[in-house]
Amino acid sequence: FISKDVKSDPKTDLAIVRIEAPAALPFLELGDSDAMEIGDRVLAVGAPFGLTGTVTHGIISAKGRSLQLNMYEDFLQTDAAINPGNSGGPLVSLDGRVIGINAAIKSRSGGFQGVGLAIASNMAKSIMPQLLKDGVVCRGYLGVQIKEVLEPEVASRLGLKEGEHGVLVTRVFEDTPGSRAGLKNGDIITTLDGKTVRNGHELQTIVARQAVGKTIEVRVLRDGQAKTFAVKIEEQPRQYGTTRVPVPRRIEREPNSVAIDKIGVESVDLTADLADNLSYKQQARGALITKVDPEGLAADAGLERGMLITKVDKKPIQAAKELREAIDSASLDKGVLLQVETPRGGTSFVLLKSAKHAH
Repeated sequence: FISKDVKSDPKTDLAIVRIEAPAALPFLELGDSDAMEIGDRVLAVGAPFGLTGTVTHGIISAKGRSLQLNMYEDFLQTDAAINPGNSGGPLVSLDGRVIGINAAIKSRSGGFQGVGLAIASNMAKSIMPQLLKDGVVCRGYLGVQIKEVLEPEVASRLGLKEGEHGVLVTRVFEDTPGSRAGLKNGDIITTLDGKTVRNGHELQTIVARQAVGKTIEVRVLRDGQAKTFAVKIEEQPRQYGTTRVPVPRRIEREPNSVAIDKIGVESVDLTADLADNLSYKQQARGALITKVDPEGLAADAGLERGMLITKVDKKPIQAAKELREAIDSASLDKGVLLQVETPRGGTSFVLLKSAKHAH
C-alpha cells in the first residue's frame, strides 16, 4: 500500500504515516528511553535486506549519541544487529515497549559491525503531538552556533570554576533572538531558563522545547564576568541550520605586515577589503594573521593564516600593532589567552604557552 498522508520532520528524520485499515491494528506502546540503562537487553525488529519480520537481540551500549546526520539527535546505541532495511523498525525493551526507532549503523564495511543507532523514543514523543495536530514541528531557537569548552585551563581563564559547565558561543547570527538579546561571540552560556547547561546537546534540547513567544533567562560568562540576558524565544525558520557558510578566498601575504617574532606570526589590520574577501563582517575588528612560522609557538597552538585575533587576555585588539604590544608585554610562561575568529568556524579560544610550561 502507499499512503499519501505523511507528516514529516526532516530535522529529526521522523515521520508519521496514516494507514487506512478496515479494522483496528495491533500496536506497541512507546516506552521511556530515558529510563533505559547501559546493559539493558533490547530487540530490534525490521526487514533487513528485504527479510520481513526479522528480530535481532542485544544490549544498550550507550545513550545520547550524535553522528551529525540530523540537526536534532538523541541516539541509543545498541549491539543488536541492524542492517539496511531495519531503518524505521522498532527497538523494543523486554517489557514490549518501543524505546527507539532504528535509524543508522556506524560501519566501515557497509554491513553491521556492532554499532547500531536508534532514535530515542522520547524524541519521537516530543514531536508526535505537533505532527498530529499541525503537520509540522515548531521549534524555538536562539540563533547561535556553539561548541563545548574542552580544555580545563582555557575554561578556568574564561571564568568557569572546577566542576562548572558551560558552552561557548562561537557565532551569533544576525537578526535572531540571541543577537536581539545582546549575546556575543565568545560568551559562555552556563544556565538557560534556570537549568544548568553541560553541553551543546542539552542547550539545543532546552531551547527547542521552549514555547514560542516565551521569554527566558540566559546566564553567561563574558570575559570572566557573569551577565544575565532575557531572550524572547521565536519560531525557528524552516531553513535554519541548513544553509552553507561561504568559502573564504585565500589570503595573500601583505607587504605591510607586522612581525610578532615572539610567537611566530605576521599580522595586519583588518581592512574593509580584507573583511569582504575573507567573509568577515564589515564591523569586525582585530589583527589578521597573514603568515605563521611552522616552527613557532602560534603554529603549535593551531593558529593559521586568515584567522582574526580579537582579544588578548580578554582585552580587545583593534590592530596589528596592538597585538604585537599585547604579546610583547605578556608572559608566555604563564600563558596568553587569545580570542580568535575564523571566517567559517566562528569564535574560539587559544592558549599560547611556552614549550617548557605547556601540557
